[in-house]
Amino acid sequence: MLVRLETGGGVATITLDSPANRNALSTRLLGELDDALARALADDAVRVLVLTATGPVFCSGADLKEQAPSGAPVTGAFPRILSTVWDSPKPVICRLNGTARAGGLGLVAACDFAVAPDSATFAFSEVRLGVVPAMIAVTVLRRLDPRAASEYFLTGEVFDAPRAVEIGLLTRAVPAGDLDTTVGHYTGMLLRGGPESLAITKQLVRTVPALPVDEGLRRMSELSAERFTSPEGQEGIRAFMEKRPASWIPAEEPS
Repeated sequence: MLVRLETGGGVATITLDSPANRNALSTRLLGELDDALARALADDAVRVLVLTATGPVFCSGADLKEQAPSGAPVTGAFPRILSTVWDSPKPVICRLNGTARAGGLGLVAACDFAVAPDSATFAFSEVRLGVVPAMIAVTVLRRLDPRAASEYFLTGEVFDAPRAVEIGLLTRAVPAGDLDTTVGHYTGMLLRGGPESLAITKQLVRTVPALPVDEGLRRMSELSAERFTSPEGQEGIRAFMEKRPASWIPAEEPS
């Protein structure tokens, strides 16, 4: 098995477990990742997804040993996986265990949060192989500063984790010993949000900036009224007034 799925406390942890080839995106790994994502999203007990990996490398990109004789990349389910993560109604946190390259950065960019050790390095190495960062551009270019995207897409230069935060690829870069604490901080906060509200708010972040101001205010006024009167909104308000956890917050598991 190249991908492991573990659930508990409202969190599904999906782990790429192919360290021998630096968690490269092989046909088998992609198939197992596709299946793990589908199972986590279908599980009503799961509220937040965490994507991580084993070994010193999060993901090295496409498995170059699997290239077809024609030179076409064996990408299989990769476009669907990127779309699934990007559109997931449940927040997805990328917990980078280390370095990432090329296609692996498409996964990083598709996630809502990305936390990496400050020792990690990154590169869009495609042009140095005579290929292009085509599919991953769909998610990556929605995150990166345009000038930085030109710089690193065109040069293939390696850059560090603090720079990755600066240009929008990562949410946080922390000492390796603080990685789990930081991811736990985010999962804990996300579990306190209403499931419907989180899914809707995730879309707001992406769509509202593109709306004309008048249209945006009109549509958001309607949405605000709808959410305040929704069952989830009413439950959240009651929980706040009664000083108790909202019904959607998972109960703590016994230690």
